[in-house]
Amino acid sequence: RPVDPDEVAEIRELWKVHSIAEDNRDLPGLMSTLTADCVYTVAGTGVRWEGHEGATRFYTELLTAFPDIHFDLSTIVIGPQGVAEEAIVTATHEGRWLDHEPTGEHLEWRNAIFFPWDPVAHLFTGEMVYTDLVLPR
Repeated sequence: RPVDPDEVAEIRELWKVHSIAEDNRDLPGLMSTLTADCVYTVAGTGVRWEGHEGATRFYTELLTAFPDIHFDLSTIVIGPQGVAEEAIVTATHEGRWLDHEPTGEHLEWRNAIFFPWDPVAHLFTGEMVYTDLVLPR
């Protein structure tokens, strides 16, 4: 897609709103940055969360499993397709995540997350999460 500096600035500002809402555990704020038909996926798991209800479940499950989760952003790329970010993540595994029972361990892992941009709605269409987090089964 052609690059429009104003659109890239709009994408950057919406990503900031999204990130601040996530840091503040503000679910309505997070949903305000997403299309109604958004989709969340974690690569390699086959798990999908769809729509605002699904995105709310994703965040509720994530923040319950890792209540002290912290993203230390190392890379961010913003363009007309959306945002790509990489972060070192730290958290204590205190609740069930996907099919994994809590271990109580303090963990560190890397995530790459893609936030696809909907140029008509001016919102993100969800997140595609790639992670090297390994939890015991």
